[in-house]
Amino acid sequence: MNRNKLIFLDTETTGLGPDARLCQVAYKFNGEEKEFLFKPPVPIEIEAMSVSHITNRMVEDKEEFHQSETKKELENIFSEGNIMVAHNAKFDATILEREKLLIDNMIDTQKIAQHLDEEGEIPKYNLQYLRYYFDLDVRDAVAHNALGDVRVLESIFDYFFEKMIHNLEDEKRVIEEMILISSRPVLIKKFNFGKYAGEKVSDVAQKDTGYLRWLLGEKIKSREQGVENDEDWIHTLEYYLN
Repeated sequence: MNRNKLIFLDTETTGLGPDARLCQVAYKFNGEEKEFLFKPPVPIEIEAMSVSHITNRMVEDKEEFHQSETKKELENIFSEGNIMVAHNAKFDATILEREKLLIDNMIDTQKIAQHLDEEGEIPKYNLQYLRYYFDLDVRDAVAHNALGDVRVLESIFDYFFEKMIHNLEDEKRVIEEMILISSRPVLIKKFNFGKYAGEKVSDVAQKDTGYLRWLLGEKIKSREQGVENDEDWIHTLEYYLN
């Protein structure tokens, strides 16, 4: 397939909250891999360090992202209409937006995984889980390292692309469909928490609409309070209640 318009990208950050900032970025574009560390404007949280193994000491002498050649290069890439491919792409896009980098088109392999999993058979949709669930042979890909994650990301993208092209039979249509899926909320198939964990949402909707109404109210309350905007669950609950 033609990858000239695709940039496979992953960020590592200081945390997951509303003040989180970029401390590492890796990407692959036109066959070339790049990876950089940056000094963020806020300290890296211990929880983030325990996942990425990037410490404040490691970045204290690095340049800041907003002054870097990397930012200029990414600005040029995205200004030319290229498509960011990322896992949980909304998070990476938000982190880049905090650095004044706007992403117009993106493909979210996490949403693609949820969309294609029509029966809700996959227990988890995180990047490394899917890597081993689909038994993908990815070399030199250390988990939670940005460049390692980019390599896994590209392999997962290829896996889904091959599945989708069998039905759509055209590379351009596959990319367009991936962008469309990535731009809207996903319909969740199964509960992975609470008293109905493991059960299909459609089945629970038939026997306990009260629980769905209660959960929807909690999700909306959480969104209004600025705690979490769980658009996929809100979309799913509204779909089955209406």
